[in-house]
Amino acid sequence: MTPKQIILAWVDALNTHDADAAAALYHEDAVNIQVAIGIPVEGKSAIHADFVNFFRSTPDTYTHIENLFEDGDWAILEWTGGGTFVGNDTESTAQGRKYTLRGCGFFHVVDEKIRFQRGYWDKASWFKQIGIPID
Repeated sequence: MTPKQIILAWVDALNTHDADAAAALYHEDAVNIQVAIGIPVEGKSAIHADFVNFFRSTPDTYTHIENLFEDGDWAILEWTGGGTFVGNDTESTAQGRKYTLRGCGFFHVVDEKIRFQRGYWDKASWFKQIGIPID
């Protein structure tokens, strides 16, 4: 599969809320850096746990492809998405708020698996929409 096909499968896994299918697209030693969060998620099992948490905190999440580009072993995804944030243990005051975001992700695909991912989206917009104070 090409990098573009891998990301199409990744978007499908996100839209069906399938953490197993999403994580299966990553190398065992993959790294996912969401710039707004700043802490890399390292390794397939940690990435799987991150998807499980994400789907639990936003059970109706959706991702729409705005643009999807491929250049060699890289795929670039421009997306819109959102859902209803029902919260988790650390942000219970934000429960039940809908949000929409735009973002962009860069995916390095090696041997038909995501080895590296870097995503950009606006944390301040997200926090404002779900009612979490911005420090």
